[in-house]
Amino acid sequence: MTVLEELWYGNIYPQGTILNDNIRFTHLLSLMGRNRDKLAGTLTDQQKDLLEKYDDVINEIHALAEQAAFQYGVSLGIRLMMECLEIRITKED
Repeated sequence: MTVLEELWYGNIYPQGTILNDNIRFTHLLSLMGRNRDKLAGTLTDQQKDLLEKYDDVINEIHALAEQAAFQYGVSLGIRLMMECLEIRITKED
């Protein structure tokens, strides 16, 4: 199966695999969760609703940033490949 086919069929999922093995990321994510749980335990129901809305916006912002970074990375990779091919073709002439 080609990389494009793998991506199409959902076998490649960069968002879920990039940081799974990063110990610092895993630690910070755990710390964030524990601190959020402690904070939520001290809030009124109205404040908890507000925190949940805040979390939703933060998650959407992160998703947009990840998408933009992915698009930029793919574009940059393609431009680098094109430049390498141009250099190779020029040297062969």
